[in-house]
Amino acid sequence: MEKQNVQAIRLSIADPTPLGLFGLAMVTLVASSQKLGITDGTSLILPWAIFLGGIAQLIASIQDSKHHNIFGATAFGAFGLFWMGVGTTWLIQAGVFGKTLAGAADPKQLGFAFIGYLIFSLFMTIGAMETHKVLFLIFVFIDFLFIGLSLSSFGVMYDVTHTMAGIAELIISLLSFYGSAAVVLNTHFGRTVLPIGQPFRIFTKA
Repeated sequence: MEKQNVQAIRLSIADPTPLGLFGLAMVTLVASSQKLGITDGTSLILPWAIFLGGIAQLIASIQDSKHHNIFGATAFGAFGLFWMGVGTTWLIQAGVFGKTLAGAADPKQLGFAFIGYLIFSLFMTIGAMETHKVLFLIFVFIDFLFIGLSLSSFGVMYDVTHTMAGIAELIISLLSFYGSAAVVLNTHFGRTVLPIGQPFRIFTKA
């Protein structure tokens, strides 16, 4: 038998983290303005929820999977789909899919979805401890966001928990802008322009 020469081709793919964090930063900035009473309604949050919160993070997720980065792929994919789900929820509430569907909407079901994402974000926060401190802080405030969203959806101290969610969302936005800028500038200039902090090294792999 003749020996066949097999060549492995490795594609060089840019780090998608800045795009994913920018998408997260944009949608949380606009959404927090509504929760904090600076703006009204959800109509003009929808485009940012779908395109930046949803599609941009899904693109980052797909690219991270090519990097064999299970943490990044899972995080960006889950939160990209989250914002698409939230956008669809707003469309239902606005009656886009008919008055019957809008009239039958039970906000407590949304509360259970937020609890599910809270569980997800809690174990992802543990994983974020081995990335860098900026990403870890983003996940900590995502935890607070889902605590506020869950409680407010069930009517528990609504004004307080809704405001807590808005403040957490704004902090997530600011941290995500910083994280996105840090990866772009640090990579572009080949040195640390914006520090992001070393991982905690508590669960360092052997």
